[in-house]
Amino acid sequence: MATSQNAAVATAAPNPLTQTRGRIFRALNPSSQSQSDWLAVSLTTAKGVAAAAECIPFPYVKGAFGTVVVILETVEKVKKNRDDLKELCGNIMEIVRIIQDQLSSHGDTAAVKFKGLCEDLEGVLQNILKVVQQLQTEPRGISSRFKEVMKLGSTADEISAHRTEIQELRSNFMFMAAIDTNLHLHKALSMGIPSSLPPTQVTQIITKCPPPSRIFHGRQIILDQMHQFFEQDLGKQHIFLLHGLGGAGKTQTALKFIQESSSYFSDIFLVDTSTLETIDTGLKNIAATKNVGSTADDALQWLSSQPSEWMLLFDNADDPSINLHRFFPSCTHGNILITSRNPGLRVYAESHSLVSDMEELDAVELLLKSASEDITPGNKVIATEIVKALWYLPLAIIQAGAFISKSGTLGTYLDLFKKNKARLLREQPTQSHSDYAWTVYTTWQISFDQLSEPAKTLLQLWSVLHHESISEEIFSRAAAYKPQSYPNGPSEEELCEPIKFILKFIDPAGVWDTLHFIEATTEMKSYSLVNFDPDKKSFSVHPLVHSWTRTTLMDTQSYHHSMVAIVGMAIADIPWQDMQLASLKLLPHVDSLIRGNGNVTPDFRYEYGRLYRWADRLKDAEQLQLAVVQNRRDILSDDHPDTLRAMSDLAATYHKLGQLKEAEELGVVVLEKQRKILGEDHPDTLHTMCNLASTYYHSWVS
Repeated sequence: MATSQNAAVATAAPNPLTQTRGRIFRALNPSSQSQSDWLAVSLTTAKGVAAAAECIPFPYVKGAFGTVVVILETVEKVKKNRDDLKELCGNIMEIVRIIQDQLSSHGDTAAVKFKGLCEDLEGVLQNILKVVQQLQTEPRGISSRFKEVMKLGSTADEISAHRTEIQELRSNFMFMAAIDTNLHLHKALSMGIPSSLPPTQVTQIITKCPPPSRIFHGRQIILDQMHQFFEQDLGKQHIFLLHGLGGAGKTQTALKFIQESSSYFSDIFLVDTSTLETIDTGLKNIAATKNVGSTADDALQWLSSQPSEWMLLFDNADDPSINLHRFFPSCTHGNILITSRNPGLRVYAESHSLVSDMEELDAVELLLKSASEDITPGNKVIATEIVKALWYLPLAIIQAGAFISKSGTLGTYLDLFKKNKARLLREQPTQSHSDYAWTVYTTWQISFDQLSEPAKTLLQLWSVLHHESISEEIFSRAAAYKPQSYPNGPSEEELCEPIKFILKFIDPAGVWDTLHFIEATTEMKSYSLVNFDPDKKSFSVHPLVHSWTRTTLMDTQSYHHSMVAIVGMAIADIPWQDMQLASLKLLPHVDSLIRGNGNVTPDFRYEYGRLYRWADRLKDAEQLQLAVVQNRRDILSDDHPDTLRAMSDLAATYHKLGQLKEAEELGVVVLEKQRKILGEDHPDTLHTMCNLASTYYHSWVS
């Protein structure tokens, strides 16, 4: 979001992006230029916009603008009938106009909002460039070439498909640019609304809620809860919150409820609550619709003065820095419905519902509907396995359905998904059942980008753990680890990276700072990127978010090494009397770390082996303990106390495995050496004697 200071600077000095608006208008309006110079004007304009964009810190915007310039330069080299590409280029330039207009008006807010679309745009533009490059050396006109290759279904089909893609992207950009009333008007006009329509009438059309997706399915329990809530105590103010992870279907559920309940409400108003600017625009639209003024305050005063059952939908109230209460009408009547990723907004709501994963039967039907597949017993079986892999997340299911519909791959989609998860969850479907412009991965990236650096790093570290039962205790215990207390453990230098992270949560006195940790995790919770169970005092991450977060790691090995160390440091700090319970909590994380790398650094094999033994995962413990014994023999010698301690632990594991002969032989060797080196009364010697006596007893009774 642009700061007020930035806004002041923009007012004082001409914005180079703003200065190109006239050129774009001329490129898009044949009446303002001769038919022969449309390409020259477009190219000049595109170069100007690209040059102006060099001063902004958003590479995805620069990349898209730069590719537009290259395409137009390539079109300029096409020998004949280049006007056949005019419609395609015009749509591309319209997208450029929308982006630069939004950047001029809303700065960083628009850039962040358009990130996913700009990346999708650049991908489509690169594909268009390849086709146009094929045409530039063709001696005949494009039209004749189209006729020649139509039978082969190559170039003409590609251009037609890309034109459709660009038109779809143009619609998505226009939808995302809805914070600008002028763009609202432009969109209304492009949909066929007469240009003579008064502005207030256009605003009325925009203010009304759109219908839900035609393939909306499920959520009946939530819908029933909402009906019951809003239909009781008429005349009293009702506030309801739908909260949950991005892509869970909060907005669609809200729109479905409003569609079913439209007869209950005297007026229904939709306010995009993404930013302060969109809220202000939405409330102004209400004032204009009702002819009660032109400001947000006018709208709020009007709502306060109307003792009727109006409905105010605050959609996408995801920014935790916005105090939403400022925009509630000051009255005790009316109805407010909020959709948000932030569960913290429950403080405003008398009732709320978590919109999370779908019921399996509903998820299966949604997938088959979005894939345009018949709902047959055989297809249901295939779809069931797909929705399980997608963890029943609605947006992921819809994206999968769109891909299957396009490619006809219902039977093979699951194998494709397992091998290409990231690619498929990033893919923007050309044909869509709603105006939602983001893919699964894009919607989480937008939330991730809003986090502070400590919160980002924490979430990324969690991505190499198991997705459930993540506790503060792991990190607070690791913070208490003192390398000098473990003379044969890793040095501070070797622990540089994990210690550097832990230091972010250490107060000036050198003590673990729980408040700072809570602040970071609260950020993540405010976007529903993580959930917290107060009874278990542990966090969990949605499995798809968990796997997506790993795609944000620039150096996976570094994060894995850091988390292996942090968990190892935590285990080292656990007293033996607490190990039984701790092993149950930490076991999934240790499994994840070992599975994620296939190896654990020698420094912490001892700790991990100890935990496996307490958890009765004895074969896993044996494998790690054998490696520890060999490592200590190589580095410290056979007679070093730490080597003997590792051998004693291995003998105890053999005992628990029922390998009593191996336990006895190793125990005897260890005991003899400890007696000579440490003495009869040393705790390690006595511990080994106790274990060996137990082994003798069990050998005798068996």
